[in-house]
Amino acid sequence: MLQEVSAGAVVFYLGNEVEYLLLHYEAGHWDFPKGAIEPGESELDTVRREVWEETGIKDLEIIPGFRKKIQYFYRKSRQLVRKTVIFYLARSFTKDVTLSYEHVGYIWLGYEDALRRLTFKTAKETLREAHEFLLRKTWPPSQSRLQDHVVEEDERK
Repeated sequence: MLQEVSAGAVVFYLGNEVEYLLLHYEAGHWDFPKGAIEPGESELDTVRREVWEETGIKDLEIIPGFRKKIQYFYRKSRQLVRKTVIFYLARSFTKDVTLSYEHVGYIWLGYEDALRRLTFKTAKETLREAHEFLLRKTWPPSQSRLQDHVVEEDERK
C-alpha cells in the first residue's frame, strides 16, 4: 500500500467575526489548503508553503497548541493509498487571496456556514476542533478574546 503525508491549515481571519478560508478544488469538494510534505521539509514549513502557493497568503500566524492528524484511504491508479494529513491552525491578517491553478474558487465563511460548506466528514471534525480550540484560547492583552468576536446564534435573532 502506498502512503502519502501532507500538511495543511485551518486558516482564519479575525474581523468582526471569525471567518474560515475554504478552497474549492477542481474535483468539486471544499476543503482547507494542504499539500505534500517535501523531503527535508518540516510540517510547519509545508503549511506555510502550501498556504502561500494555494492562496498567495504569506502573513500567517501559526497558533500554538493545535495539531490535528487525520487519515483516510483513496485509490490512485488502482492502488490503495493511505493518506495522512496534519492540520495546524493559522491566523491570516488579510482576506486577499490569489488562487493557484489547483482551485476553482475560495470563500471566507463564519463557523456555521463553513461547517455546512465543507465536503468531507474529517474536514468538518477538524473545523469543529479548531473552532473549539479558538474559543478556549486566551489572546494577548493587545487583542480581545476570540469569544468577544463570536456572535451566539440567539443574539442574531
